[in-house]
Amino acid sequence: MSDSSEYGGGGADGALERRGIMLVISSPSGAGKSTIARNLLAAEGRLALSVSVTTRARRGSEIDGTHYRFISKREFERMRDSDALLEWAEVHGNFYASPRDAAETALREGRDVLFDIDWQGGLQLVEKARADVVSIFILPPSMEELKARLLRRAEDSPDTIERRLANAAVEIPHWRDYDYVVINDDLDRAFSQVRAILHAERLRRDRRPGLFDFEETLLN
Repeated sequence: MSDSSEYGGGGADGALERRGIMLVISSPSGAGKSTIARNLLAAEGRLALSVSVTTRARRGSEIDGTHYRFISKREFERMRDSDALLEWAEVHGNFYASPRDAAETALREGRDVLFDIDWQGGLQLVEKARADVVSIFILPPSMEELKARLLRRAEDSPDTIERRLANAAVEIPHWRDYDYVVINDDLDRAFSQVRAILHAERLRRDRRPGLFDFEETLLN
């Protein structure tokens, strides 16, 4: 259930002008970032998902336009070459990318945008928009648990699971490039920690230009 009263839901603080946040959540496949992202979207009223485009095949549980926009490689190349993407990366042999226009409009309107992307895309966003980005890396409690989660998901072939585990060894050290690190040994606790980060970052003074006008009303 959305609890928008914790930020922006009323009172003087909720009326202050502010710029939105690009909230980047990354992790190795199976560490839980997508589950945490879904829970965060359900709980936060002024948070929207940046729906990535991808050239990989749709899984049976996925809905086109909700989880991803599934496009051809040719369409991806057209978007990339026309500067319509904020970031893109090749992951497990497929391309993933974040469209630019919708995200930039949301930030200007003071709405936050969630990016459920890998470390390559996360670093590109940091390079392009450091002041707007809050980055969180989700780590699994162990490699054994990571493998168990991939097996329980039952959506990938054994060869794909082994490739994801091999890639995890490359991805995990990139926690050093992120603002925050959450170890997902308990989903509820990990979700609470990610949500607390979002709430704290919304209150940073450099994201709230409306404080200047608010100060003037206080003093006059």
